[in-house]
Amino acid sequence: MELLRKWLGHPEDIYNLLRFKMGGYRTVMPRMDTNSLGCGLRICYRYLNQTSRSFAAVIQALDGELRHAVCIFYLVLRALDTVEDDMSIPLDVKVPMLHEFHSHLYQPDWKYTESKEKDRQVLEDFPTISMEFRNLSKVYQDVISDICHKMGVGMAEFLEKKVDSQREWDKYCHYVAGLVGIGLSRLFSASELEDAIVGQDTELANSMGLFLQKTNIIRDYLEDQLEGREFWPREVWSRYAKKLSDLAKPENIDVAVQCLNELITNALHHVPDVLTYLSRLKNQSVFNFCAIPQVMAIATLAACYNNQQVFRGVVKIRKGQAVTLMMDATNIQAVKAIMYQYVEEIYQKIPSTDPSSNKTQQVIASIRALSLPGSPMASRHHYSPIYLSCAMLLAALSWQYLSTLSKATEEYVPAGEN
Repeated sequence: MELLRKWLGHPEDIYNLLRFKMGGYRTVMPRMDTNSLGCGLRICYRYLNQTSRSFAAVIQALDGELRHAVCIFYLVLRALDTVEDDMSIPLDVKVPMLHEFHSHLYQPDWKYTESKEKDRQVLEDFPTISMEFRNLSKVYQDVISDICHKMGVGMAEFLEKKVDSQREWDKYCHYVAGLVGIGLSRLFSASELEDAIVGQDTELANSMGLFLQKTNIIRDYLEDQLEGREFWPREVWSRYAKKLSDLAKPENIDVAVQCLNELITNALHHVPDVLTYLSRLKNQSVFNFCAIPQVMAIATLAACYNNQQVFRGVVKIRKGQAVTLMMDATNIQAVKAIMYQYVEEIYQKIPSTDPSSNKTQQVIASIRALSLPGSPMASRHHYSPIYLSCAMLLAALSWQYLSTLSKATEEYVPAGEN
């Protein structure tokens, strides 16, 4: 019955889940025909689907040769990330591997067969990935190799040091996500699907990555603690606790939430850059690829803001909510309306006693100025009484079916990936 109450509280979720499953997802993420691909590319797309539930579908929906370039870019960085994550590799071996990893793209036989990580197949069969990399146009190769090199150096830098200051937090997020945003932007421009300025404005592209990475780090506090990882900046959490792990203690829940709110406020400062970046995009497949993760991120931050559950379990947006965001976020006015909706939700939850309340209100004011609703999408959640009645009746009759349906959409709905 808890699921039924959830559907009744959000009737639009029912409509959009049904619309999505009955073919609506094809407009956002059309299926790619892999039969026409060569053996190596087919293998690469298989690895893509095996290693990424979040990005596989949106990558395969990209237009033209950009699709293959982004697929290979993802797999190269996934292989690099697998080396970084593998705790069985000694540091004196791992650091040189990270520094030199980009050079393996031009070594047809290089592979690594000793990894214990779940995604080790991208290292064990790296020759297939590197072969398809070398089959790409040189303009794509140059971008991928350059970003891989810079990311490897950055990952090595943070292997032996923790994230202390907020400046270092930005630097770490730049290495693991901002560089991805910059690399993708350069690929978009190289494909000529987007203007040159998209790839040249590295500050905006960096913000795209930082917003997503900070959202993941904020949301994943408890999971990271349980696995012995710490990504929250000491400069912030040390004002609230002696150790980062202390924030999970019940007696510290009030200061823990204040720390959480400060970090969310920090992440929100990237939203104006996100909106400016998205406003420059012309190609629909590129826009969808970029916009969907960003609206998922703002919805996640709204769910996490002032929420004690971040320190007790997992905070996720509803499946139907995710589907609604995916199907709505197809143009800049719609994205602005979505951003406006969720920053207003955060604004309504700001405690007057919160130490960051003034800063939170200020950054929300700047986002409001860029995303004031001026299109029909701004009222996207205003449904007629007849529709609401029908939707509630449908929920009452179909909640068991929809429970199964929501699980089925996991194949298409992006989930957070670091």
